[in-house]
Amino acid sequence: MSMSLPHAEHRTLQFDGGQAVGSTYQWPGGQYCAIHTVNGLVGCGIYDIRSANEFSLAVAIARGTPAVPLREPEDLFGATILEVSHAAAALGVTPGMTGREAVERLLVAK
Repeated sequence: MSMSLPHAEHRTLQFDGGQAVGSTYQWPGGQYCAIHTVNGLVGCGIYDIRSANEFSLAVAIARGTPAVPLREPEDLFGATILEVSHAAAALGVTPGMTGREAVERLLVAK
């Protein structure tokens, strides 16, 4: 049986507030992506707010659709944040922000 690995990539992304790590994982029939900062992450709908709340992680979630999936971390820049964990809310991240706005907020959070 022949198996191939999924596509996995991490890259440094530049924002006004500093740098973050963008990640993408893709395989036939699926994908997910995120932008990781020192204070938390902005990710696609694969991430779970309940788990983020349980572990006090700052997580903001946007969701793609089958017609317009979120594949690359840059796809999150203009995506609308739909859910935020308690820790992300405490850092000023709110639903309705763009992914870029949420990353910028996480980058400057103290």
